Amino acid sequence: QLVESGGGLVQAGGSLRLACAASQRTPRTYAMGWFRQAPGKEREFVASIVWSDSTVNYADSVQGRFTISRDNAKNMLFLQISSLKPEDTAVYYCAAAEYFKGYNSWGQGTQVTVSS
Repeated sequence: QLVESGGGLVQAGGSLRLACAASQRTPRTYAMGWFRQAPGKEREFVASIVWSDSTVNYADSVQGRFTISRDNAKNMLFLQISSLKPEDTAVYYCAAAEYFKGYNSWGQGTQVTVSS
């Protein structure tokens, strides 16, 4: 089970730190990531981190502004989001990927709203 927190209303240029608590992480977990879905749009990839070696990957739209990290001991995933723009407004989802299965476990999402 994945549970996100940390969303909210923030002005453009502001920052937020999203967190995702995983009730358990199995050896089958390959990576974890953040996705977002804006109103009227499809869900899109934001960032990911490989659990074994911390290799990270970012969408071009957030590169340099967002930072993904994890706490192995606490089974926590984080997303530091900075220099927020109104177009970052979306529901942000945490997800876990298993080897050979892709992202198959999702949280309920946390709303981020950026005002101009």
